[in-house]
Amino acid sequence: MDQLAALRALRRVVELGSFTAAADALGISHTIVSRQVRQLEEHLGAQLLNRTTRRFALTDAGRDYYEAARQVLDTLDDADRNIGRHQAEPTGTLRINAPMAFGTIEVAQWLPGFMARYPGLQVDLVCNDRMVDLIEDGFDVALRLARELPDSTLVAKRLASSKVVLAASPSYLRQHDAPATPSDLAQHNCLVYTAAARPNEWTLAGPDGAEQTVTVRGTLQANTNIALRAAAVAGLGIANAAAFILREELARGTLVEVLPGYTVKPRELYALYPQNRHLSPKVRAFVDYAASVYINIF
Repeated sequence: MDQLAALRALRRVVELGSFTAAADALGISHTIVSRQVRQLEEHLGAQLLNRTTRRFALTDAGRDYYEAARQVLDTLDDADRNIGRHQAEPTGTLRINAPMAFGTIEVAQWLPGFMARYPGLQVDLVCNDRMVDLIEDGFDVALRLARELPDSTLVAKRLASSKVVLAASPSYLRQHDAPATPSDLAQHNCLVYTAAARPNEWTLAGPDGAEQTVTVRGTLQANTNIALRAAAVAGLGIANAAAFILREELARGTLVEVLPGYTVKPRELYALYPQNRHLSPKVRAFVDYAASVYINIF
């Protein structure tokens, strides 16, 4: 017996006053409605309806059971409607993880616009440079800047490329001969980002596309490019960082691009989220919005 179907049949019979009307409303036959109510009575071991050839009436047990069944069905219908609303528009809390520099410099700039578009959302943005476990740590979506992603069961949607540049302060370049080729970097104080896959290996491509990898070293290493940017501005050495991190300093002239004729392989911006047959509207809305912000290389 499908107890839920039987409950709905009983409710229709009581509220419409006949088995025939209930059958028409449910789109099934009179025989099926009668059988569902009878099976429900057999399951309960109690008579719910007193029947005559022309009419029926609820028994005392039937009246109590009908009221309880109506409340259960109303609760389920409300839950169905709420789920429908959640699937139709982004609502609830969206937990986002992003790298420290990218989250504070970039995401912070456009996140208010995203939230204004979807006022039913509450956002919890967590910025750090460790590789979090989205499922274990309870994140809905993560933004990652990487040249390669480790194998995982997560969905990875590429959003854009992030340009990477080498830069140093004018004072540093006055005190040291500016590098003319990538191999010259081995003689410079290079500021090392320890969260990179190969922190001490910097790879640059020349105008002809040929790549050269140089092993670098320096007096400062850190797991955040924010600290390395400050060190570069102070004249400590050469930084290798995403252009968005150095953008303002390059514009002001407190940093100068090093080896401008060479290019560093960009990092790719990805949105990561757990595989799910039904992607939630809040995650879909966030990923689509981020993709609209980063159409080209940045």
